[in-house]
Amino acid sequence: MKYLLLTLPLLLAACEKPAPTASAPRPALVVTVGEQTAAAPIILVGEIRSRYESAQGFRINGKIIERNVDTGAVVTKGQLLAKLDSMDTGLSTQAAQAEVRAAEADLALAQAELDRQRQLHASKFISNQALDIQEAQFKAAAARVKQTRAQAAVTGNQSRYTQLLAERDGVVTRVQAEPGQVVAAGEPIVRIAVPENKEVEIAVPESRMLGIAVDVPAEIRLWANPTTVYKGKVREVAPAADNLTRTFQVRVVLLDADDSVRLGMTAGVRFYHQDTKDFLLPTTALTQREGQSVVWVVNPTNGEVQPRTVQAGAFREDGVLIAGGIQKGEQVVVAGVQTLIPGQKVRATPLRSQP
Repeated sequence: MKYLLLTLPLLLAACEKPAPTASAPRPALVVTVGEQTAAAPIILVGEIRSRYESAQGFRINGKIIERNVDTGAVVTKGQLLAKLDSMDTGLSTQAAQAEVRAAEADLALAQAELDRQRQLHASKFISNQALDIQEAQFKAAAARVKQTRAQAAVTGNQSRYTQLLAERDGVVTRVQAEPGQVVAAGEPIVRIAVPENKEVEIAVPESRMLGIAVDVPAEIRLWANPTTVYKGKVREVAPAADNLTRTFQVRVVLLDADDSVRLGMTAGVRFYHQDTKDFLLPTTALTQREGQSVVWVVNPTNGEVQPRTVQAGAFREDGVLIAGGIQKGEQVVVAGVQTLIPGQKVRATPLRSQP
């Protein structure tokens, strides 16, 4: 009996449940509001082009018999670029000149006949009607002379159009026809660009047009030489988007281009948004709770998280803009926000590599 009394307290102690231990806070990746600037840069890729560039072609149809320039050739205004076969145009010019001479002969005959008719009319040998008929014939002959001369001038121009001359000083960037080829009027033969006026032509998507306007500054880096930064500014913005690509064509002038900037090179253009009071957070920090946009804010005193309703703004490639609801310096959870519950304790771990 004495033995049972001694072991009874031990048995009762063994039956008691152990006191529950507090669960360890779960780790959570967080960012500090205001660390990531909302004025993130926009980088777009374009091609070095000349501001003044034109594709030149013949103004008449014909067969090319001569091409005097190659790609890369430096040309001056008025220099002969290519030539068409001028046999047909030469014959047409001769025919037009012959028509002019025939019309002039008819005019001379009509003039002599009109002089005789006027003398006879002065002597009362012919009527007024006869004189009027002769004067009308003289005027018709004079009109035919003007007509044939105009036609001869047009034909002469056609003969001169067999020579393709450079419209400006520049460099040939492309040759699109060869001798022996029959070309149509207006078909591009060579493309000439002015190398002194270099620009970057870029296609800007609709989502990145914010803040891009004429005279907005930019930084330009060549893929061939990424260590050198060139200054630039927007010169031209297309008023409407392209029907196929739905992008806006933008031209950025290089203000300090050197000889290493060559036409056709690939370049990256960096723009900066204007200053904004919005905060930029990773898109993973934003979630929906009871139909509202919320973020989970960490209490720095006890490590508890609470949902906070915020005003979400525009979504960008680098995150989402928050217009209101949070303050600078607060910590916001950016991973696993769907599994959090109000009042849950977390161990905040700063996110070093933010999107």
